[in-house]
Amino acid sequence: MVAGDGDGWAQCERGHRHWGVHGAAGLLAVHHDSGGTAHILMQKRSLWSHHGGTWGLPGGARDSHEDSITGALREAREEAALHGEGLRVQGVYTDDHGGWSFETVIAEAEELLPAAPANGESTDLRWLPVSEVASRKLHPGFAESWPAVSLALRPLVIVLDAANIVGARAEHGWWRDRAGATAKLMAEVGALASAGLCGLPGSPPAPARWFPMIVMVVEGAARAVDPLPGVTLLKAPSSGDDAIVRAVRDTRPWEHVLVVTADRALRERVTGHGADVAGPGWLLAQL
Repeated sequence: MVAGDGDGWAQCERGHRHWGVHGAAGLLAVHHDSGGTAHILMQKRSLWSHHGGTWGLPGGARDSHEDSITGALREAREEAALHGEGLRVQGVYTDDHGGWSFETVIAEAEELLPAAPANGESTDLRWLPVSEVASRKLHPGFAESWPAVSLALRPLVIVLDAANIVGARAEHGWWRDRAGATAKLMAEVGALASAGLCGLPGSPPAPARWFPMIVMVVEGAARAVDPLPGVTLLKAPSSGDDAIVRAVRDTRPWEHVLVVTADRALRERVTGHGADVAGPGWLLAQL
């Protein structure tokens, strides 16, 4: 396992020739401006490269020891001088050609980060409003995946009604140790946040893995739990339902918000603020 051991041509089951013995990955950096318009960082490929002169994403062959996120961030550093600061990975979309795949790593950019050609593989890098993407001469692979990937550009925020989820789990004795049951849930959700969620209720088939921002709202005795990486802990001063509604209201207009609860009245309140809802069973099935 050495750097560059993924360089080389591979053929997929469709009969296409692709660069990347172990598959390839690219970075789709997206920034929403104050008006909610999404901009993505696009790369114009050098004429000598495969599909030269087309527009796509900074990316390339993955080495044998790299996962898709590591490979995409490395390629963005090598090709666009992006070093990962100011980026938060929010999903990975897999374009599987059978025996070979390209994985698009979607990352939220906190601003229109400076980017410029850092090697000979590109002639231009620029932030384009989403509405202008389709008008460019696109790399064929990117053009094929863009309709699906474009549906996953909004950051995902999941707000957990911890008391309701713990109650739905109905483990023996949970009512005697609500803090302990909540701490267990916190640990499992933290692990899930690190590994990525597989699909959303009612969502289109993109991306394959989601890395949302997760907010866990706790109340009563459960406020004694400690936060863990990957999960924002929100301790309700009084009503947990009111704290969840405030958390939904405080999200940015372009964020996709999903509230996990089975409480009917709470579901009506949060959907009134534009959030989607899912029952605890959806979350528990992924833990």
